[in-house]
Amino acid sequence: MARLRVSWFCMMLFLLISSVLAQTQGDDYDYDDAFAPEPSPSDDGSPAPIGDDMEAPAPAPVPEAAPSSGGERRGLVPALFAFGDSLIDSGNNNRLFSFAKANYFPYGIDFGGPTGRFSNGYTILDQIGDLLGLPLLPPYSEIFNVDKMRFGVNYASAAAGILDITGFHFVERIPFSYQIKNFESTLVSLVKNMSAPIVEEAIPKCIFFVGMGSNDYLNNYIMPAYFTQDEYTPQKFAELLVHQYKEQLIKLYDLGARKFIIAGIGQMGCIPFLLAESSNGECSEMVNQMVRPFNAKLKTMIMKLNKSELPGAHFIFLDMENMFKDIFINYKSYGFSVKNRGCCGSGKNKGEVTCLPMQTPCPNRDDYLFWDAYHPTSAVNLLLGDMAFYGGPNFTFPMNIQQLATL
Repeated sequence: MARLRVSWFCMMLFLLISSVLAQTQGDDYDYDDAFAPEPSPSDDGSPAPIGDDMEAPAPAPVPEAAPSSGGERRGLVPALFAFGDSLIDSGNNNRLFSFAKANYFPYGIDFGGPTGRFSNGYTILDQIGDLLGLPLLPPYSEIFNVDKMRFGVNYASAAAGILDITGFHFVERIPFSYQIKNFESTLVSLVKNMSAPIVEEAIPKCIFFVGMGSNDYLNNYIMPAYFTQDEYTPQKFAELLVHQYKEQLIKLYDLGARKFIIAGIGQMGCIPFLLAESSNGECSEMVNQMVRPFNAKLKTMIMKLNKSELPGAHFIFLDMENMFKDIFINYKSYGFSVKNRGCCGSGKNKGEVTCLPMQTPCPNRDDYLFWDAYHPTSAVNLLLGDMAFYGGPNFTFPMNIQQLATL
């Protein structure tokens, strides 16, 4: 644990440097309320359109055979709304005073430039949206109009957790409870611009992706600064998280959501940051064991919600642990060659310090499972999206996303 404390201190020091450098690249906007950023309202309460004095940001070029950034498409569902952390954040932290940012090069190197995604390219959410026939979701923090938000919105925020306190050492972030409040604001805007009956009919047909919990462990439970392990055993902490999670999901249900994708936590003990803590270069089985009660209790909770507790609701559980296990074991069969270090980072396993501004990443990024100290490469994210969309019961339970979309 002493080594973990030293690495944590070094990580925070370098994140501070990264944040300062990233701020010099044009991010000078401050939100009045960092936890609940709002789109700029017009006089009638709807999101402000792009005016003559405001230039809309040019979309990043999209490589062939990658998720589409727009165009008229026939989606399997009306819209996709997403809640989560850095695994799917697409820019909501860009304008926050936060150490958890990815709005600088080389992030986005294979996307056409940095957007705020914690990847060299795409996230699992981007691939799922594409397979649903939807354009890339705009982050909630963007200035956008109803034409963009009608296909869905991404509310995810790096360092966010189920618990509001999670990630406080990163300063500003948007916890899940506040992401839900931002969705409420979106509903208000949609109703004002599209009428209540249209929105009320469409929302139950939309899909709600929720991927929370990773930070509640990585940036809370196993962090020395939180002392959470002194208060809770892994079982009790999992119970605390799942109880809070259930209340938050019920809130989304009360707002009209009926189709839910709930992502579990992957093989956290195998990320480069924790591999760097290992004396033998192996995954931290201690961390993996800590997380397993959460995944088990979350799956049980989803089964109960499906059975009787929320009439008309359909929840599916993405078993990210099994997905990552399959990729780790069969990585060569999937076309990867490097599974034990990041493509961009410094120190042991390139995981002691995550990817810094203007750092040169590995040239063969599609060979790597991990992009930086914490996050998968775009190639892995696309693979995970396919597994979630088409997978069998070992990956998605009780059905896959394709089947959920047709209900």
